[in-house]
Formats: sequence, structure tokens, C-alpha cells
Amino acid sequence: MARNGRTAADVRGDIAREREGLADAVDELRKGIGEVTDVKGKLQANLPAVAAAAAGTGFFLAGGIGATMRFLARRGRDRR
Repeated sequence: MARNGRTAADVRGDIAREREGLADAVDELRKGIGEVTDVKGKLQANLPAVAAAAAGTGFFLAGGIGATMRFLARRGRDRR
């Protein structure tokens, strides 16, 4: 018998309860990770905003308004 008055059965019971608690915590984490990493679901839920952001990013990376104005000005000069 241990000095703290706990028997081996008490310790085994505590360990079993801790295992059950840890198993429940792991299950909850797995569910949470599944929800967090569901990129496809998040994109589908926000498809209009994502499409607008992608179009805006593409426009910006292509040079934006300045490139568009230069293109239109060049087209106007070439027609003459």
C-alpha cells in the first residue's frame, strides 16, 4: 500500500478515467480539425466574395487602371 492511502485499484480507476477523458478530447479535436480544414466548404459558402477578390487581385497584378489606360491610349494612337 502506498503512503498516501490509495490502493492499486484506486490508481487503476484513476488511470481508466483519464484515458476516457483523453479519448473524448482527441475525438473533439479530430472533429474540430475537420471543420477548420474544410477549405472547399468555406469557398462554396463565400463564392461571390472569393470570385470578386480573385478578379480584383488579377486586375491589380496585371497593372490595374494604369495598364488599362495605357492600353486604351495606345490603341487610340495606333488607329490614326
